[in-house]
Amino acid sequence: MLGVDESTLRRWSDGGHVKAFRTVGGHRRFAQSEIRELIAGRGHEGGRYGQLGELAVTRVRRQLHRGPARESSWYTGVDETSRERLRPLGRRLAALAADYLGRRRRRAALLEDARKLGHEYGEELATSGMPLPQAIEAFIFFRRSLDDATKQATKRSSVSASDALSAYEQVASLADQVLVGLSEAYQSLQLSAVMNKEDA
Repeated sequence: MLGVDESTLRRWSDGGHVKAFRTVGGHRRFAQSEIRELIAGRGHEGGRYGQLGELAVTRVRRQLHRGPARESSWYTGVDETSRERLRPLGRRLAALAADYLGRRRRRAALLEDARKLGHEYGEELATSGMPLPQAIEAFIFFRRSLDDATKQATKRSSVSASDALSAYEQVASLADQVLVGLSEAYQSLQLSAVMNKEDA
């Protein structure tokens, strides 16, 4: 009705940009007024990179369904329950990248959100028993997908070479914070395990 597809609405909801409530049947419902506000508030940069999140999520799905990533130790080492918990985090990361490039919120806040998101990833992966090197391999896979989606978004919007380079650098800064958060989570859990051993 408003020209916004379902995957975009899910991404906006997962990213905390629009409120949703669930029906008894588990379907999401959105207030049209909030969606209109969000659409109206999207500036030139937001429109230019608005599809980045969708491109990244689509690319990840495609590579996981038909590529060698499916046989990677980091992928096979995570059970389906953990994958279900990780999927919304991936969508949130893609939405953060689109917001960061689109300048929809203060960049410092988005970088902090990226670090927190990395921490959530790290906690989930460490709790599932994944060793840190495999977690970093998983991060690299998703980062490459995000890089490729950024490249595709800049080509589609015909930005200048300097704007494209700036977009890559911005996505790299955001991804760096995710990696820092992920490693902090592992370190925190290791320290906690050491403390528990000493107390025992």
